Amino acid sequence: MVFLFLITMKALQKILSYPFSVLFYILFGISLLVFDPLQRLGMAFFGYQAQKKAVGLFNGLTVLFLHVLGTTFQFKIAEKIPKNVPIIIVSNHQSMWDIPPIIWFLRKIHPKFISKIELGKGIPTVSYNLRKGGSVLIDRKNPKQATEAIKKGAEYISTYNRSLVIYPEGTRSRDGVPKPFRKKGLLTLFEHAPDAYVLPLSISNSWKLQRWGMFPIPMFVRLNFYVHPAMKVSEYEPLQLVEILETAIVSKIES
Repeated sequence: MVFLFLITMKALQKILSYPFSVLFYILFGISLLVFDPLQRLGMAFFGYQAQKKAVGLFNGLTVLFLHVLGTTFQFKIAEKIPKNVPIIIVSNHQSMWDIPPIIWFLRKIHPKFISKIELGKGIPTVSYNLRKGGSVLIDRKNPKQATEAIKKGAEYISTYNRSLVIYPEGTRSRDGVPKPFRKKGLLTLFEHAPDAYVLPLSISNSWKLQRWGMFPIPMFVRLNFYVHPAMKVSEYEPLQLVEILETAIVSKIES
């Protein structure tokens, strides 16, 4: 009897997720279309700070719109994040919905992303931000280009004391189980941003929002983000730091 009840509830939840997913995507789609010209105008007339505020507001609204689906967020920061220093945010990656909470909740440290080059065109708001807002676009089929782009990203955050997010798994985990970290990108950042701090970030349950693909989006998912204490790159041997980061991040991922 209990089993039958649980099956019925799961089926009902999936049925309900269809209309609420439609509502979410309508809100999200309008936001994409509105904030694309706002970003461009902000950058053209007022510069980076205006563009950044538009990006922050867009992502804050995306987090808000996800509440339509009953999505909730816990964003815990273990210790104060260093100010006025370059920061490398190292995180596991579970879905595209990892990104808006990172940008919104960590907006004070200006998160930029290492992203695949294909995302740099064709997506309103998102593509312009990736191209013009300080992020790094890499061609995963061209290791030389990817390395050079990551070097420039390291130099960028060192110059402006901003932050750069890297997902060392290389792709998202579709079931929440973390993939082994790839070392090359991290080691390149450590070499070219030696004065940076590393901020490990563990993300849990984001993958559940894409368990059925992009549609429908499951309801009542709770996303958990845990920001570990920062570590200064120069105080560690690079390969040792990669191992420490992977162990710390994996330890806080909820199964």
